Amino acid sequence: MTLLVGALSGFFHSSTWYVLRNLAGFMVVVFWVATVYWVHKDARRRIEDGLLVWVSTLLGVVPFVGPLIYMLFRPPEYLEDVRERALEIRAIEKRLGGHDLHCPVCRAAVEEDYLVCPVCTTQLRQACATCNRPLEALWQICPYCATPIPGSDPLPSRPQWLSSAP
Repeated sequence: MTLLVGALSGFFHSSTWYVLRNLAGFMVVVFWVATVYWVHKDARRRIEDGLLVWVSTLLGVVPFVGPLIYMLFRPPEYLEDVRERALEIRAIEKRLGGHDLHCPVCRAAVEEDYLVCPVCTTQLRQACATCNRPLEALWQICPYCATPIPGSDPLPSRPQWLSSAP
């Protein structure tokens, strides 16, 4: 037993122990500085306010506990992802909600109820002869006043074999 104690005492007083202890201490300091740098870098990517970024970095300076606390309370997503999602949502809303109508000739913005483009005077729609409401190209009857549209094919009649009941 005294031999084991003497060997351990000799090891802890040797230069090998001092080198290992100093190397371990150096690695702990490097790891601590790396976590502070990581907290600062991550906070810049997740937090818009510069003051909060520096407060998060100061929290990260608290050895090993600070970065853990930061990880618990940091925003869940990057600012770039938030902005990208907002752009996608705006594009989808624009595509679905707002019918961006343009003149086929001059590409000027027009409204749904325009009959003629106000910029190049291209006729966009035909007006109903009775109520003067704009009509779509495929309509065969005005849905507002039930007037048949001249020049359109009338509704096909039912074939005779369907109209005769047995």
